[in-house]
Amino acid sequence: MSEFLILKKRRDFLRAAKDITVIFHNVMLQAARPLSGVEHPARIGFTATKRLGKANVRNRTKRRLRAVVREIYDKYALDNVDYVLVGRYDTPCCPFDNLRNDIIRAFKKINREIKQENISDEKAIDSAD
Repeated sequence: MSEFLILKKRRDFLRAAKDITVIFHNVMLQAARPLSGVEHPARIGFTATKRLGKANVRNRTKRRLRAVVREIYDKYALDNVDYVLVGRYDTPCCPFDNLRNDIIRAFKKINREIKQENISDEKAIDSAD
């Protein structure tokens, strides 16, 4: 378990919302591709909208999301990528193992897409030379 950088600025959340989004039953994961020239470890933001319920439900949702990320951060988070986990209606009450599996699958899917784009960018640069 390691500490991770947390997104706090609204513009970072909006940048992630505009880029890649993956939705599973218990969670939605958004990611912003790396900006050129900016090196930083993966940053993660957590959000739960008022549609989920009162403050205690939203707080529980974010606590559960943070607990899962503490377990999987080192293995699945890519450097220079900003991730945002969005709690869904079932997030506060689903079994913890199901939530962890959904988040792992979401991370894998987003990371695969980011890596494929990086490979295609490198091929385009090589062909231009």
